[in-house]
Amino acid sequence: MNVNTITSHPYTDQRPGTSGLRKKVSVFRKPHYLENFVQAVFNTLEEMAGMTLVLGGDGRYYNREAIQIILRIAAANGVGRVLVGRGGLLSTPAASCIIRKYGAQGGIILSASHNPGGPEGDFGIKYNTANGGPAPEKLTEAIYAETLRIDRYRITDPHHVELDTLGEQHLGEMAIEIIDPVADYADLMANLFDFHAIRQLFDSGRFRMRFDAMHAVTGPYAKEILEHRLGAEPGTVMNGEPLADFGRGHPDPNLTYARDLVDILWGCSSPDFGAASDGDGDRNMILGARFFVTPSDSLAILAANAHLVPGYRQGIRGIARSMPTSQAADRVAEALGVPCYETPTGWKFFGNLLDAKRITLCGEESFGTGSDHVREKDGLWAVLFWLNLVAAKRQSVEEIVRAHWQRYGRNVYSRHDYEGVDAEAANGVIDDLRAALPDLVGRQYGDYRVALADDFAYVDPIDESVSESQGLRIIFEDGSRLVFRLSGTGTQGATLRLYVERYEPDTTRHGIDTQEALADLIAIADELTHFRRRLGREAPTVIT
Repeated sequence: MNVNTITSHPYTDQRPGTSGLRKKVSVFRKPHYLENFVQAVFNTLEEMAGMTLVLGGDGRYYNREAIQIILRIAAANGVGRVLVGRGGLLSTPAASCIIRKYGAQGGIILSASHNPGGPEGDFGIKYNTANGGPAPEKLTEAIYAETLRIDRYRITDPHHVELDTLGEQHLGEMAIEIIDPVADYADLMANLFDFHAIRQLFDSGRFRMRFDAMHAVTGPYAKEILEHRLGAEPGTVMNGEPLADFGRGHPDPNLTYARDLVDILWGCSSPDFGAASDGDGDRNMILGARFFVTPSDSLAILAANAHLVPGYRQGIRGIARSMPTSQAADRVAEALGVPCYETPTGWKFFGNLLDAKRITLCGEESFGTGSDHVREKDGLWAVLFWLNLVAAKRQSVEEIVRAHWQRYGRNVYSRHDYEGVDAEAANGVIDDLRAALPDLVGRQYGDYRVALADDFAYVDPIDESVSESQGLRIIFEDGSRLVFRLSGTGTQGATLRLYVERYEPDTTRHGIDTQEALADLIAIADELTHFRRRLGREAPTVIT
């Protein structure tokens, strides 16, 4: 095996975001672009010699080609063993599972999550550490610093690795094991949930569900678990074949982009349960018959009912939610007598809390929910948790949610996404509001008086690291909230997100339409910032 040192030059745009480095495919295909970033990762890590690495992705366009390049760079840098999902596929939670199960020192996951794929679409790469979770900010900043000075990388001569056949191959001294991407993850799910009870639910003939894999990575996982192991009828999994362009769809499981599933669940002969996952399998959307469960409510309901699930019968240690996520989980934590942590957006912030055993469940409003079983959010895990609850409580999805509201009250909540807007205009909205925050406290807007206005900062209770500028919060005296954030997950223009929340304890008003209930707060948000006019948008791209 020949190892070549290739002269390169730095790129200045390789700072990883909350979920790694995401760019258009055309950017990743620039000369040395992917190679530079991978070499920067290896340059930043310690004890490379002989390390075990996990490698795979969501199957999007450029996935297989990137894997071949990464394997050659890994071999040239002394990696001892690489576990690769067959076909180059590994869902993000499955990659975390495999890192943890086999004691790997880390993993490289290739995904742009819920972003569109194809030759004109997006690609992404991130490094996960030995705990199975995304690299912490200290490491991602070190990787970024390395990308700014890198001028060469090491790579072997061209060598084709057969990705579709299980078994071991070698590239020089490095062993490459092609593994079943589904089996280890499916076994873990069987240990957490009551598969017998869920199978009885399907065997009864009175329960039907549809799962939309959105032509993304969870298709093989859902077919194996739902149809084969749990006995759901064939065809339960729709759009189950992973495609490089996601069937020209947008693999984001929400009411806008999973429209086919939504139409089925709102149809005349609706199934009892619907769910969808995203490009890399870490997000979820939960639906009942003509009923949508917000991700914030989902986290709270799973926490309140965790004792009904075998893997969590011993109780939960605590809950964590991202700051923009509704405060529904806080109410459950208070009732259970466990802590609830408020973190910035980004799953890596949950990792320290999980590793320190401070929390058991965690979640984000962006359709991500998870627990201490891995160190990533996990779409199918959330679906199975809900199926377990339906089987245990013998109630419909809507009945479970309404019973929860009856006990805890309803946190009426919505997120408005303005996608692909002019970045300068979006930054102007945020900058001007940030400057105005000190003068807002005490001001009256209609029925609402401002109690707190700040730019959210987080001090990690485990390592005391500080993360600043994590979102602008305006909190009113009755607990209602407005939150403004720029998303870091897109690759074109900017995405401005507005989060709106108010608490409704009156059970007679729990059936109120969400947007109607929040209309006055949305109007206040526009009065404060004039964001619609400044963005040139009268309505959001997506409402969840």
